[in-house]
Amino acid sequence: MTTTEPIKSPAPARLTRQTFPVLEMTCAACAVSVESMLNNTPGVAKAAVNYANQSATVEYDTKAITPAGMQQVLQSIGYDLVVDVEDPQQVQQEAQQRHYDSLKKRTLWAGILSVPVVVLGMFFMDAPYVNWIMMALSAPVVFWLGRSYFVNAWKQARHGKANMDTLVALSTGIAFLFSAFNTLYPDFWHSRGLHPHVYFEAAAVVIAFISLGKLLEERAKSNTSSAIKKLMGLQPKTVRIVEDGTERELPIALVRVGQIIVVRPGEKIPVDGVVESGESFVDESMISGEAIPVAKRTGESVFAGTINQKGSFRFVAQKVGGETVLAQIIRMVQEAQGSKAPVQKLVDKIAGIFVPVVIGIALLTFAAWMLLGGDNAFTHALLTSVTVLVIACPCALGLATPTAIMVGVGKGADNNILIKDAESLELGYKVNAVVLDKTGTITEGKPTVTDMAWQVGENEVAKLMPVLYALEAKSEHPLADAVVERLRATGITGPALDGFESLTGRGITGRYENATYVVGNRRLIAESGLADKLTTVTGIVSRWQDEAKTVVYFADKQRILAVIAIADPVKQTSREAIHTLRKRGIAVYMMTGDNTQTASAVAKAVGLSDYRAEALPADKAEFVKELQAQGKVVAMIGDGINDSQALAQADVSIAMGRGSDIAMDVAKMTLITSDLNSVPKALQLSKKTVQTIRQNLFWAFIYNLIGIPIAAGLLYPVNGFLLNPMIAGAAMALSSVSVVSNSLRLRAAKL
Repeated sequence: MTTTEPIKSPAPARLTRQTFPVLEMTCAACAVSVESMLNNTPGVAKAAVNYANQSATVEYDTKAITPAGMQQVLQSIGYDLVVDVEDPQQVQQEAQQRHYDSLKKRTLWAGILSVPVVVLGMFFMDAPYVNWIMMALSAPVVFWLGRSYFVNAWKQARHGKANMDTLVALSTGIAFLFSAFNTLYPDFWHSRGLHPHVYFEAAAVVIAFISLGKLLEERAKSNTSSAIKKLMGLQPKTVRIVEDGTERELPIALVRVGQIIVVRPGEKIPVDGVVESGESFVDESMISGEAIPVAKRTGESVFAGTINQKGSFRFVAQKVGGETVLAQIIRMVQEAQGSKAPVQKLVDKIAGIFVPVVIGIALLTFAAWMLLGGDNAFTHALLTSVTVLVIACPCALGLATPTAIMVGVGKGADNNILIKDAESLELGYKVNAVVLDKTGTITEGKPTVTDMAWQVGENEVAKLMPVLYALEAKSEHPLADAVVERLRATGITGPALDGFESLTGRGITGRYENATYVVGNRRLIAESGLADKLTTVTGIVSRWQDEAKTVVYFADKQRILAVIAIADPVKQTSREAIHTLRKRGIAVYMMTGDNTQTASAVAKAVGLSDYRAEALPADKAEFVKELQAQGKVVAMIGDGINDSQALAQADVSIAMGRGSDIAMDVAKMTLITSDLNSVPKALQLSKKTVQTIRQNLFWAFIYNLIGIPIAAGLLYPVNGFLLNPMIAGAAMALSSVSVVSNSLRLRAAKL
């Protein structure tokens, strides 16, 4: 999915960030070349290229350069940018599938033709015409099945650049041409008392092994993007709209805001909107993480990718295309998978100079053997320098970090953790202090009636409950909504009132059947002449207030009819999540703008001793700053606009997905679930991902540090061992595959 979004201040208004699929990249050094070319293109402010997911995120001046202009720049060095198409992701997938199918055929034929060359070279070296037969079999392997390496190497060389294809083209080309010369002109060596060695089998098998390695790498890399494919699969391809009273089917790309869409039982909801008619239950677990289907009636919101259950309904499209919640989630995951962890910057620098350094080592190896090699100096010099070119692998280095990041971000998405960038994923494991907002983070964030104590008989209760419902239904106060929800759940509905008045800061009053009723706080009851009646409910009210519950009174002109306790309940999982964090040695703090009594009760309920009450937004940010000054790496978790300042200040910022858009915009991670247990999971995911990156980099560096000197002949003076180019080719192919496979282990990691 190509994404376009304006860059926020302080960047110029005409600077745009866009993510493009990149085609024809075959190694990590290719990504460095593409990035270098884009960054040196006039009008491009910044470009970051990710080899693992084959994409480029570019910030560019729309008046100075167009996507088509950037495409031309890359086409000049053998790459391509997918621009000006309706579904660039689909174009990229199709191109990758064609590349994979082509690679599969080339690998198969390279293997078929290489096997007889190896057999002849190892067991029938002295047979008549054997060199000619081997040359005839290996020529199509090197120059036809392996032609892409030579074509790409030439395109790079024209611009003074080198990549993995350069190493493969040089090594196999030199080995083949040297062997061909020895086959055509054997007397050149015989006249000098030397035997004309040939290395056709090395050239052919290196192409076969490297092609096999590329095939396995492509297959493994496609698995790392399974999270994106899963998310994209949530959206249906077509929708059923109603126009002029008739239904017709449209491709989803043609849906417009305001159109009425029909959803039948079992269907996926195609875009975001509001129910116009009908009722149903919708499974929103893929968006919210909550397993229980949500009831949908007229006026309720529905989201793309969620699944309708039994009922049918019509809804009005409000957000389509890239504006839907699902599209935003996909975009966030894609950008995170394409972003670079800080460690990757160092690896990119190494990959950028790796190929020229390897070519330099190969030349030094050749020169050293020519000077010190004795009778077989030239043969050994050629063999070792070719082996150095074959065994060197920048791909293992280049894939080490991005594949781990891609799998880590995908694993997070599967666990309802949306990660915006690689930096937060890399930093999360260092967190040793967590600051939690209270409302909506530790608590549900929704006032709920916890207790109702009626002070009248059962018969009167039945008569008075509809009156209470009617009064609260007219109020706009959030606490009134809690009472209405409670009564509605019991099937109660309210009669029409004879009169109604809202009393700011106190409550409401209304008339029904010549009687006056009030619903509100203690002050309103006292004003209504019932101060002496308050003693009758003192005990229960005191107990509720000690539990940090808000008390609402329902009375008429003579007596208190009922007292109602309303609270923002603590989530069932909050205590468990906080316990998990503390068990891992992480200090946990609670910050809230609520009063001390409520904060104390909530802190006690979840086992927290360290909390701050009556905190303003600036106080939260200041507290985060204080912890950072003590040397702590701080994660801030919140869901409201009032948390955004602290979220921006924190080292790792996590927003609860049910919260405000501003909080989610500021935060580097978003939990698309109300379960606080996702916080320790997110920090554990960071730890596992960083471990995987370190393992990958260790093996990639060790492989090259050990492999290149052995290929150069370091062991020859000790035990006479020289590495065969065929074995070097196999080792090089396996190094990339092993790194990607190690990253894929993350998918099975327990969080």
